[in-house]
Amino acid sequence: MLIRFRFVIAAALVTTVGFARTPACPSDVTVHEWGTFTSVAGEDGHAIEWMPLDGPIDLPCFVERSYPVSPKGALFARVRMETPVLYFYSPRNAAVDVRVGFKQGLISEYFPSAKVEPGSFAPSRLIEQGFESAISWRGVRILPQAAPEFLTESAPNHYYAARATDAAPIEVGADRERFLFYRGVGNFALPITATIAHGNDIVVRTEGNGIPSLMLFENRGGRIGLRVQDAPAPRVLLSRPELEEDEEGVDGVRAALQGMLEAQGLYPREARAMIETWRDSWFTEGARILYVVPQETIDAVLPLSIDPAPARIVRAFVGRLELATEATLSDIRTAALAGDKAAMLKYGRFLRPFADRLLAGTAISAEKAGLRARLERVTSAFGPAASTCR
Repeated sequence: MLIRFRFVIAAALVTTVGFARTPACPSDVTVHEWGTFTSVAGEDGHAIEWMPLDGPIDLPCFVERSYPVSPKGALFARVRMETPVLYFYSPRNAAVDVRVGFKQGLISEYFPSAKVEPGSFAPSRLIEQGFESAISWRGVRILPQAAPEFLTESAPNHYYAARATDAAPIEVGADRERFLFYRGVGNFALPITATIAHGNDIVVRTEGNGIPSLMLFENRGGRIGLRVQDAPAPRVLLSRPELEEDEEGVDGVRAALQGMLEAQGLYPREARAMIETWRDSWFTEGARILYVVPQETIDAVLPLSIDPAPARIVRAFVGRLELATEATLSDIRTAALAGDKAAMLKYGRFLRPFADRLLAGTAISAEKAGLRARLERVTSAFGPAASTCR
């Protein structure tokens, strides 16, 4: 089925009082970016295809969508590229053009208004060799002295946490924001695999030039644990972390992530903004690997061009690889047999691929049929949610 995209053409350039039309010298502008690659590990450790658009729409209504999301539609992919934001720093007003390509990926949401390519899309194209989408903003005005007057809505939203930095406000057309935002789904290869060993230990293998740092995180009923590895070997065994009963566990995770992100060149407030953005997602029930994505992977998957070229660009992405450990599958099985919907829903959009893994490992036919029926009653409620935006 062909999905038609709608694109918003950038509004006519609005002249800001005091804005210098002459672009800043390249040495005047610094650009920092952060984002997340979210995936689910299969039995062989590689990222599997899942439905990354499952669950409610979690962005304000002023954020643009590249195509209408239908609750009856389904898009399978290996990676959810979540909330990359581009910050700009300059001692004076400046103007730049920005383009981000997305190899083996599709741009799905963005703000401010931008041009997105291609103009139409069939889901099967995500697996086509050489497929690429792109987003571009022309005439991005960097306004370090401008008031931080940004769009908001009455309901709270994790989108706003990314504004808590010292970056200059930017304008594109009539839209003002603290950053350029985009999001998407993709089928590109990740530089990491993670297989289960002894039920709850993890064997991590990395490719290419390696991963700067990673952590194994687990939340089991509010008990928190982590193990951190800096510059891990190409193969490393991570034993299950000890779980703590109190908030010190979460504080330790946040501190470790802060250090990992600052080591990649993010400013402290940027790193805190990223962690706060994903506070309600990264630290939820289950086990996962959180890792720093190698620079070569970021640049290969998301080629970035900025004209005129800035003096410095920092790009720091966190990879999130969800793990179907023995503890996770056992929890879901127990909840399903007990009809405990709330316990199953703790796994959110990852419940469906975990349920598939659980059923694949259940040998007794009668038990498998009962589990399937119970799990399907819960997972059927998932899917791309219809937008309530008008």
